[in-house]
Amino acid sequence: MGRKVYVVGVGMTKFTKSGVNKQVDYPDLAGEAVRNALADASIEYKALEHASVGYVFGDSCCGQKALYPLGTTGIPIVNVNNNCATGSSALYLTKCLIEGGIVNCGLALGFEKMEKGSLTTKFKDRVTPMQDHINLYYELFGLSPAPITAQLFGSAGKEHMQKYGTKEEHFAKIAYKNHKHSVNNPFAQFQTEYSMDEILNGPKVFEYLTRLQCCPTSDGAAAAILASEEFVKSHGLEKNAVEIVAMEMASDVNSTFTEKSAIKLVGFDMSKIAAEKAYTKAGLKPTDVQVIELHDCFSANELITYEALGLCPVGGAGAFIDAGDNTYGGKYVVNPSGGLLSKGHPLGATGLAQCSELCWQVRGEAGARQVPGAKVALQHNIGLGGAGIVAIYRHGFPEMLGKPTLTSKL
Repeated sequence: MGRKVYVVGVGMTKFTKSGVNKQVDYPDLAGEAVRNALADASIEYKALEHASVGYVFGDSCCGQKALYPLGTTGIPIVNVNNNCATGSSALYLTKCLIEGGIVNCGLALGFEKMEKGSLTTKFKDRVTPMQDHINLYYELFGLSPAPITAQLFGSAGKEHMQKYGTKEEHFAKIAYKNHKHSVNNPFAQFQTEYSMDEILNGPKVFEYLTRLQCCPTSDGAAAAILASEEFVKSHGLEKNAVEIVAMEMASDVNSTFTEKSAIKLVGFDMSKIAAEKAYTKAGLKPTDVQVIELHDCFSANELITYEALGLCPVGGAGAFIDAGDNTYGGKYVVNPSGGLLSKGHPLGATGLAQCSELCWQVRGEAGARQVPGAKVALQHNIGLGGAGIVAIYRHGFPEMLGKPTLTSKL
């Protein structure tokens, strides 16, 4: 067993519509998120021994460019790109370094400054990493003019409807819930509640998937500071310290490509594998969790992921939604932040924004979004191509909750 790892500080920027503020560049976004995390942890930048920096769109060494204004301290800075799971991958890397005893305090940072419109392939002179997924999708369904990601996830939802009788209204209910949750999140790109009618009858992106059921492109950044138990105790950081009880990463398995299933093709099995390993490592069950930040790039993905994470039986997502078990007053609160659909999805920042929200929830600091009795939190972040990450959090020193804030020795 490795050392325990704690999140001692989190911070993020408000997520905004991509391309709107041309005066703010990614170093500005990154600097704001890191300064917020440092202030949250009550430590200085010089305490950091390592930085893992995630972004999808950018040249090499953007992490160094983003962090040098905060201090040229000579620490290792590793740039990370794992598609939409980039932020969680940066978190995973820093966590592993602390768990393995290589560093005592490290930073995970994610940011993105995105172009307007749907995601497209950037390099036209080489094979895309998604080529195998696209080839299989084309073989099964053909291709339409809609964005390819909307086709992939939208077809997974169609398959769920065909197999289990799920209705279009179930996907709309997810979007309704997440937009309603975002009203209380000042960091969210959208803070507007929409009616079911507005969601169901909005502009179509792919068949039943309307615009309000698809995440936007976004600009933003988020950061987390991780530390060992020794560092936490020596610097008096117990009040903020949220333990990463388990964190597991998986990639695609044979069933992704052999079962001829749209649900499998968008990462159901890698999410399921990562979740099962995380539950086992933590010694917990899905029913031990109260609050979840889940990768809802499309409403369809949130629905099928309920089943991958064991929140309900396979085929049972429709009944789970109808019972209200995915929101306040139900079995779980899923995406209290508003999720990707409403909070926004700057690819490199998303996983660390999820981490931030869950740390605030476990610390009882989420304000109007606070989930009553939130003690165990679960994070799910995926990137097609593929990477699936599941983490489980709880407060490392619950006896410190409610006590006066301690000041670090740094």
